[in-house]
Amino acid sequence: MAPQLSTKYVFTITVRIGEVTSAGEIGTGVRRIIPIIGGEVKGEGINGKVCPFGADFQIIRPNELIELEAKYAFETDDGAVIYVENRGLRFGPVELLQKLKRGEPVDPKLIYFRTVPRFETGSEKYRWLMQNLFIGSAARHADRVVIDVHQVL
Repeated sequence: MAPQLSTKYVFTITVRIGEVTSAGEIGTGVRRIIPIIGGEVKGEGINGKVCPFGADFQIIRPNELIELEAKYAFETDDGAVIYVENRGLRFGPVELLQKLKRGEPVDPKLIYFRTVPRFETGSEKYRWLMQNLFIGSAARHADRVVIDVHQVL
């Protein structure tokens, strides 16, 4: 019998986002760039502010599957800077994805939105972020993305 994987919730990242810029159809889909303008991190033993720089670089495939790659950083309340690279997928019924694109509310439970965040920091206290794998369960709202980060045990 194969061993079971389990996860443990560790924190939530709320990333505030700006206006979408599109580079248009690039041959494999539509390239979009969404600036990250701030936000917060809240969890047990880790809290802070998302730095107001970075972006989410997306490709919307012809079937509306969205491939995401966000790069940004956050600063913890105790002064550590943590760089984040977060790759993921968002997919669901086409009509709901189109509503999201227009900034209209959609029940997050109806959209598959999962990410794989990777962290880098020179802080000894938060070195554990570089020594573990994480998955995120995310929800897109008109002005923000909320990512519940889980450690893979």
